[in-house]
Amino acid sequence: MALDNLQIQNALTDKFGSVADHFMQQHDILSFEIKPDQILEVMTFLKEDPEMRFNFLTDVCGVHYPDAEADRQFAVVYHMHNWVDNIRIRIKCFLNAANPEIDSVVDLFSGANWQERETYDFYGIVFKNHPQLKRILNMDEMTSFPLRKEFPLEDGGRTDKDDRFFGRTTDNC
Repeated sequence: MALDNLQIQNALTDKFGSVADHFMQQHDILSFEIKPDQILEVMTFLKEDPEMRFNFLTDVCGVHYPDAEADRQFAVVYHMHNWVDNIRIRIKCFLNAANPEIDSVVDLFSGANWQERETYDFYGIVFKNHPQLKRILNMDEMTSFPLRKEFPLEDGGRTDKDDRFFGRTTDNC
């Protein structure tokens, strides 16, 4: 019998209780939240349990929610795939803005190495115990994290552009 989203939710709830919550289904993908300090335990269960078999980490990425309360301003999102039953899940871990850090999952999935480095590089999320957490695409000298939403998209002081060429005119002609 193929694994389904309800079985996954029940297995997580039975094993971890309230650590896993906010279950919802989006486009046939079960999404849920877990507490950041439980990421290794939950992902180990999902990978090694003979019924779960989520043996492939598809993606690790960051999200910045600047208008959320302080303990939910950053999130790390994991996408896992069970190739046997062809089912995918999404895990979200919300992090505190003052100290956005979470355990690295590189020991479970070596492919997470570059994905965690990229997330660190663009969001400043620290992955504890990562084997080589340093910038991967941006210069080492950068002091900011370019995908955080704390900077304006455009430089209002630029004098080398003419808004008329971008469809942004102020006159009503």
